[in-house]
Amino acid sequence: MYYVIYPILYVLSLLPFTILYPVSNLVAFVLYRVTGYRRDIVLQNLAIAFPEKSAEELNKIAREFYRTFTDNFIETLKLVSMSGKNFDTRVVVDMSACNELAAEGRNIQFNSGHQMNWEYASLAISKHLKLPWLAVYKKIGNPAIEQIVTKVRSKFGANMVAIEDYAFRMPSLMKQQYALGLIADQNPAMPHQSYWLNFFSRPAPFLAGTDKGARRNKTAVVFVNIVKLRRGYYQLELDIVTKDASDSKEGELTRLYRTYLENNIRHQPSNYLWSHRRWKHAFKEEFMRKWIDNVDAADQNIERAVK
Repeated sequence: MYYVIYPILYVLSLLPFTILYPVSNLVAFVLYRVTGYRRDIVLQNLAIAFPEKSAEELNKIAREFYRTFTDNFIETLKLVSMSGKNFDTRVVVDMSACNELAAEGRNIQFNSGHQMNWEYASLAISKHLKLPWLAVYKKIGNPAIEQIVTKVRSKFGANMVAIEDYAFRMPSLMKQQYALGLIADQNPAMPHQSYWLNFFSRPAPFLAGTDKGARRNKTAVVFVNIVKLRRGYYQLELDIVTKDASDSKEGELTRLYRTYLENNIRHQPSNYLWSHRRWKHAFKEEFMRKWIDNVDAADQNIERAVK
C-alpha cells in the first residue's frame, strides 16, 4: 500500500501553496461550519483558557485555529518533496547556543508543545543541531501512512523513536551523546502517575517522566516556542532553561514549562492544538500527592475540581 499512496502524495506535494492553501481554507470551513469536527471541544477548551474573552472573541480564535489546523497538514504534505534549501527559507532558527552545549559534550532535552507547525520545528532542529536528534512520537495505526510520515520526519537525519518502543530502544541510543525531542504537553494515559498542576487555572496532568528523565540523565533542557510569522513561515525561539537538570528540584522544570507554554499560547492563541483534550482527566482527591503547583493544595480551584 505504501507504494500506492506515496507516489500520490508526492505528486500532490508538488502543487504550489497558492493552490493548496485555498484547499485548506475550504476544508477548514467544512470542519468548522458544516461537520463541526470537535467544535464543542475546541470552544470548551478556549472558554477554559480564556474566561475573560467574549463568545465572539472565542469564535474568532476557533475559526483561525481551524485554518491553522488544516494548514498544518498542507504544510506537512509539502515536506514530501520540499528541498532542504526551500525548507530553510520557511523556518528561522538560531542553533548557535544549543550547538555550544553540544560542543561542551552535553546531552540536550528539547521540550515543545502542540504548537503548529511542530513537524517543521522538529525538522529544523534535526537539520541544524550538531547532535543526533531523537524525536519521540506516537505510532500511526495505518502501516503505510506510518512509513510515509516516518520517512518525512526523518528526512534531515532525525532518529524517530515511537513511544511504544521507547523503553526498549532508548537505553542503547542514549549511550552516545544525544538530543531528545519531546512534545511535553501530551495527555498522560495514567493520570494517577502524572504530575498535577494548574494549566490556565484548571488542574491538568503532565507527564512526570519528562521532568524525571532530564534530572536523572543530567541533560541540558531547552524550551521551544514555535512562532508563526505568517502563513507557512515560522520562527523557533529556543530558551535554555538549565545546563544540568539534576540541579533542579522535583517538579520545577514542569512548572516552568507550564508557565512558558501558557505565555506562548496567549501570544498566539490560534496556533495551539485546541482539538486536543488537555483537560480530559478530572482532578481527584487521590491525585493530591502528585500536586506540584506553587499554588497551595487547598486553593479554591482545586476544591472546585475535586467536587
